[in-house]
Amino acid sequence: MNDPMFLRLRKRLAVKPEALITMGDVCQIYWNGEREEAISRMPIYRVKPEDGNLIIIDIMQVIQRLRSAYPEADLDIQGSPQIIVEVLNPRKKANLVLVALVWILLFVGSGLAIMNFHTDVSMMQVHQRIFYLITGQESKQPLWLQIPYSIGIGMGMILFFNHIFKKKINEEPSPLEVELFMYQQSLDQYYIQHENKENQRTKT
Repeated sequence: MNDPMFLRLRKRLAVKPEALITMGDVCQIYWNGEREEAISRMPIYRVKPEDGNLIIIDIMQVIQRLRSAYPEADLDIQGSPQIIVEVLNPRKKANLVLVALVWILLFVGSGLAIMNFHTDVSMMQVHQRIFYLITGQESKQPLWLQIPYSIGIGMGMILFFNHIFKKKINEEPSPLEVELFMYQQSLDQYYIQHENKENQRTKT
């Protein structure tokens, strides 16, 4: 009995425009430790300009290509039935003026959001009350409470997002990274459903 050829499609692949996609690019292959190298070099798809920036390669395309070359192979398919191929078009250089304007807009907007929140919950009065309860004296500006509190907001944001500029504090993903991951998964499912022409058929 022939040993089965084990295949596992990758989740995602990034290629350059007009690249030649091979079997080794789209899937992991194991077949008795002998012919994987030759199989991995087999072409399966050539990226065309009209494909746009996303291509869906279905497992049926992989099976059809393998059957044409190795009709006797016993295929054992595992993993996802589709792979998303992203075509990496050259990026335009960032406009520094536009970046600066966006940065200022976000900075001012986030500052106003924090100040409006503190106004809504009467944070000034809370600090004044805490200062009075601790010291027994009234103060309109209890700076020794307000300054540590302001520093704590910044430190809390750093810990929450788990980043200091590009450096991560630890390996745990931040809530923002988790949300982006969930969003990317939803996008991938949408692409698979709507970009894969084999999933759509109209009978006339």
